[in-house]
Amino acid sequence: MRLWIGLYLPQLPLEVFSPNWSTDLGVVVLEAERVLVASPLARAAGVQPGMRRGGVLMLMPGARIVERSPEREAEALHAVAMALLQYTPQVAQAEESTLLIDIGASLRLFGGIRALCARVRASLRALGFSGCLSCAPTARGSWLLARRRAGRVLTIASLARRLDRLPSTLPPPARPYAAWFEGIGCFDIGAMRRLPRPGLQRRCGRALLDLLDAAYGMAPELFEWIEAPTVFHAKIELFERIDNAEQCLQGAERLVQQLTGWLCAHQLAVERITLLLEHERGRVARPPTAVEIALGEPTWRNAHLVRLLKERLAQVVLEAPVIGLALDAPQLQPMAPPTGSLFPEPGGSEEDRVRMLELLVARLGPDNVLQALPQADYRPEVANTWVPVQQKVRESVRCAQLPADVQSLPRPTWILAKPIALLMRNHRPFYGSPLRMASTPERIEAGWWNASQTRDYFIAEGQDHTLYWVYRERIVGASEDADPRWFLHGLFG
Repeated sequence: MRLWIGLYLPQLPLEVFSPNWSTDLGVVVLEAERVLVASPLARAAGVQPGMRRGGVLMLMPGARIVERSPEREAEALHAVAMALLQYTPQVAQAEESTLLIDIGASLRLFGGIRALCARVRASLRALGFSGCLSCAPTARGSWLLARRRAGRVLTIASLARRLDRLPSTLPPPARPYAAWFEGIGCFDIGAMRRLPRPGLQRRCGRALLDLLDAAYGMAPELFEWIEAPTVFHAKIELFERIDNAEQCLQGAERLVQQLTGWLCAHQLAVERITLLLEHERGRVARPPTAVEIALGEPTWRNAHLVRLLKERLAQVVLEAPVIGLALDAPQLQPMAPPTGSLFPEPGGSEEDRVRMLELLVARLGPDNVLQALPQADYRPEVANTWVPVQQKVRESVRCAQLPADVQSLPRPTWILAKPIALLMRNHRPFYGSPLRMASTPERIEAGWWNASQTRDYFIAEGQDHTLYWVYRERIVGASEDADPRWFLHGLFG
């Protein structure tokens, strides 16, 4: 299934320049001495797009006015694309601050389209941006829906109905002819498609027809995918000086998001990262403050890295204000495949495991979360017991094993809590069907100090080829011709 996410970043110029990526500041971005975008506080003061600098200062004398920088916008858009590589390697940059993401092969991995879109939005928020997200079976269709905030569609038929209602001036090749479309009463794309194609091509050019055909799934789409660099190095310039290291965490999280996408694109895991807190340059230049994180296990998960950075930044005392951040990953290794253990989360610690067990105990109760407590005893029902996971167990007891002469013998996967007495038919034990002994006997004789037991254990096979662990009880003092008593004690997997 081919599915695309279109991500349009309409507020990119503002958020690139906002100090600490905050939205409650009076920031105004100018282009050619006119307002391009403004923060919510500035808009509340009456600042509107298109207003001149003098009008802004009259309405809001304390406004922070900055000039638009296409270079920094391109860097920011590239940073977003790098972070999105953690969801798919197929990310392309489109016109008008839009990214196109082919996520058809990633849906099952991330739990469906809704879960994946939620994760993309979370990554975008961590980077300090907001955007309009859409989903469609075609790349150009998702681009048009994102530009119009028209939501998500999953089928070509639904996409066609949704696109037909969009304004006719939305496709870029149609905008120079907006007056002509209005003059002939063509106000939406559906009406545009009903126009004669030869005449539409002569009037507007082939580019408009190609875009419509690609959006409706009638023509192939080709893109140049964004490639991650071979070496990771990311940096950001802060809008204002920061005197507290903990305030750098939001910027560090933005860099970690890019690192996560870069690691996933190269199938690598990081063992050590270095966050550089850059200070003043020039005649009063100071060397950057390095915050190094060494990991016990290689990881590529951003949550674990951010958690560690938060702990480390809380302990850093700055000798000078911070004006920029940079992140390097000097120690890498190939990404390890998922393990078969119960707790396979890379980079996890004993603390994480204990916290998870405490959460399970709180939800399920202490009697439902147990740990194994092996005993060095020959008797199967005594060789292991289950105790609450919160009970403290000495390490020597935890590492206890069966006697060496028993470890090589077959043991069933499931031991019954209480053996089941078996019926006898034609001098053979019966459990659903007559049981045939499939092994030589193993005698277990122990417990003379409290309750002596003498048993001969066998692996028995039923008519359906199911294997059972049964034993014949030997009663001390009984006559030799007394009928033996048979019990079922375990089941093999």
